[in-house]
This record gives sequence, structure tokens and C-alpha cells, in this order.
Amino acid sequence: MLTVLVHFFESLRWDSPLEIGREEQSLTADDHVFILAEAAINLTVTRGMGAPEARNCYERVESLCRSVNRPALLYSALIGKWRYCLTNDKLTTAIQAAKQVYSVAHEQNDAALMTGAYNALACTTYFLGDFERARQYAMHGAQIWRSAVVQSPVQEVDAPVVSCLFHKSLSEWHLEEVTSCHEAMAEAISLAKELNDLGALANAIFNSGVLAHYERDVSQVERSTSDVIELSTRHNLPFWLTIGSILRGWVRAVSGDTVEGISWIEQGIEDYRAPGSMLGLPYFLALKAEALFAANRSSEALAAVEEAEAVAQNRKARSWSAELHRLRAVFLTAIGADDVQIEASFCAAIRIAKDQKSVSLEKRTEATYAEYHRQKASASGEHGFRLPLC
Repeated sequence: MLTVLVHFFESLRWDSPLEIGREEQSLTADDHVFILAEAAINLTVTRGMGAPEARNCYERVESLCRSVNRPALLYSALIGKWRYCLTNDKLTTAIQAAKQVYSVAHEQNDAALMTGAYNALACTTYFLGDFERARQYAMHGAQIWRSAVVQSPVQEVDAPVVSCLFHKSLSEWHLEEVTSCHEAMAEAISLAKELNDLGALANAIFNSGVLAHYERDVSQVERSTSDVIELSTRHNLPFWLTIGSILRGWVRAVSGDTVEGISWIEQGIEDYRAPGSMLGLPYFLALKAEALFAANRSSEALAAVEEAEAVAQNRKARSWSAELHRLRAVFLTAIGADDVQIEASFCAAIRIAKDQKSVSLEKRTEATYAEYHRQKASASGEHGFRLPLC
């Protein structure tokens, strides 16, 4: 598709679409919007949600849609803008973009568009760290889709209902609703296969690996990453190949091959950041920190988690903040840091987890904190000791 569409752009550059009315192209305003929308969605699928070329196309679609009265394509343009904000901008900006999507979908009273709007709200609130609200939005989206099961009037990067299901799953893990959490993730993968949606399938499989990492199920993380890497390689999905490699690098590192594992993670993070993508960076840097800790490189692990904290704070991305503070406490303990710093990190982790109602992270931190006091009591004045990662 992109090989064909690029001929409608000056000098084969995605930031220079041909002007409307050129005689040799005979493009109407409606044609122009259609070409830009198709280019935008295919660029997003192949280059990731943070691709600046896709953003440029979506911005032009949004401005042109007002004049050609194409509300469905306006929805598509706003979804594209939301994806870019989610990936590259502050999440406070992304939630406003998601609300714009909801407004347009609500005006059209279209079940498929409403599913997409609820997905945008669920995904954004999840990364903001509001897991209860994210679950509610995700449930609404899935329920609307099930009640209608209609064909969407616009092409989507991946099926929004699939994303609703795995965000429901991840939110429920935080809320410690284990059974429904696994059921939702399994349904997300099954439905992506049923819809024959490769983008949605890659997304769902990758997030099944994330869930397995949350649960410290190394074998399942390995299976999920192998599947997403194989799928991405076979169907030329470089974005999912990149982030799948990061998660596989974590598996390698905690399984004993720290050199190869850290190398995969670092290369994956470099490739992920190349187009300006930031959404997953705090989480990926936390994976790097854990891998470095497994290699007995605690000072470097601390530096990685502090970089993750800085990125998370700048972008208002709070979904993994509690865990970042817990990891910081673990690494500070290993290098023999001041007790005040260690205690402050543990307390911050517990406070954030409680505020977010993340029962799972609250319990994990409390268990690590109790182990810290146990080892401290038996250390007999020794400077620095090693806590388990979980």
C-alpha cells in the first residue's frame, strides 16, 4: 500500500502531499483526504504509533475533513492524533485528545467508533495510573462491540475491542483480580485471531508477555516474545519486533545470559526511541535495570531506574511508578546507600500503589520492604546486602 501511495507525494516524501487539483493527478478534495488517511494508517502500522510522518498525514486529514464533511475520517484523524500524543507527548495532552475522539464518536452514534473512543480513554487512563477507571472504560468498549458487532466505517490500526480487552486484563492484574485478568487476555488473543487482524494480534501477544512479566512467569514471557517476534518477522511489523526483542532480552538476562540479554534490551530501546517514541520507555528502562541488577551491575541499574523515573514524571506516565520506586529501593540497598533514601523509596512505592489501588504492587512492595528489614536485622552492621527483585 505504501509503495503505491507514496507516488501521490512530492519527491516520494511523506511530508509533501501533492496539491489538490493538479491536472496530472485529477485529485478531488475527497480523493485527497482518502489518500492521506490511507497513508497515515499504513505508516502507523509499519513504523509505529509515534511515526512523525503519520502524524503529518493525520493533521492534514483533520483540517480537510471539515470542508468535505467526512465525520468518519475526522474520527480516524483524531484517533491518529491521539495515538501520536499518547506515544510522544505528555499523557495529560493525550487524555484531551482521547476526549475529542469520544466527542466525535458520540455525535455519530456509531458503535464501532464508540468502541474506539472507549479504547482511547482506557489506554490513556491506564498509563496515567488510574487502573479502576481504565478497566471501566475498557469494559464499556468491549460491551458496546459485543452488543453490535458491526463493521467499522473506518480502517483501524488494530481492532479497538482487542485493545480494550488486554487493557482490562492489565488493569485487573493491578487490582488483583487474577481470574478475570487471565480470561480477558486470552479473549483478546483469541478475538484478534478470529478477526484475522495481525496488528491487534501482535499487540495482544506482546501484552500477554507484559502480563507474564508482571507475574514473574519467565517461561510464559519467553513463549509470548517468541510468538510476537516470529509474527513480526513473517509479516514485516518492525515496531512489534523491536519491543518484542526488549522483552526477550529481559528473559535472557534473568535466565543467566546477561550479556546477550542486556545487548538486546539496549538495542531495542535505541530503536524504539529513534522516531521519538516515549510511552513504553519507563517500563523498558525498568526491564533494563532488572537485567543490569541480574548482572551484578547495581549502580548502573540504579541509573537506569532513575532515568525511567525522570521520563515518567515528565510525561505524567504513572502506570509503573510504584514499581520504579520499589526497584530503586532494591538497588540502593545493594550499593549500601543511606537508610533514609532506602526507606523513602519504599514508602513512596507503597503510597503510590495505594493511591492507584494497585493491590498487586502494594503487596509486592510490602513483601520486599519486610525482607529488607529482616536482612538488615541479621546483617550485623554489614554495608549493603542484596534483596530479591520480587
